[in-house]
Amino acid sequence: MSRSPTAPASIELLVLDVDGVLTDGRLWFGAAGESLKVFHVHDGLGIKQAAAAGVRIAVISGRRHHAVDARMDELGVALVRQGVPDKVEALRTLLADTGIAAANTACIVDDSSDVPLMKAVGLSVAVADAHPAAIAAADRVTRLTGGRGAVREICDLLVAARGRNP
Repeated sequence: MSRSPTAPASIELLVLDVDGVLTDGRLWFGAAGESLKVFHVHDGLGIKQAAAAGVRIAVISGRRHHAVDARMDELGVALVRQGVPDKVEALRTLLADTGIAAANTACIVDDSSDVPLMKAVGLSVAVADAHPAAIAAADRVTRLTGGRGAVREICDLLVAARGRNP
């Protein structure tokens, strides 16, 4: 028997992947080897609104990029873990540091490598263009794709569950 996902109103922490969730998953490299990331402004506003509604926001990413630090700093997201080889272990540390229960945590992911993280939280979300294994493991799948408003969609859900207008 599978578990019941946590209701959106009970989510205290939203964990975001970066590549394929906050971005569209493409890796942009210039001629000199420099890399860029593109973030959607709607996702940023959703993050701010969810935080204002009392949802803590965290980023756990397997890759490391200076643009993630800059964007999360701009959005006021302090819980940023990059270059993480084991996302479940990073989640455990985050939960211990914040005192939030795994059952009151949601994550938004996009790939098969994220399935263990999905199983470790109360509400798992896959973006619409996620790998089929992530979609199959998800409690919920967004209508929108990664880097194109999927994060905003879930932030709006969490904000509305608290009786606020997104």
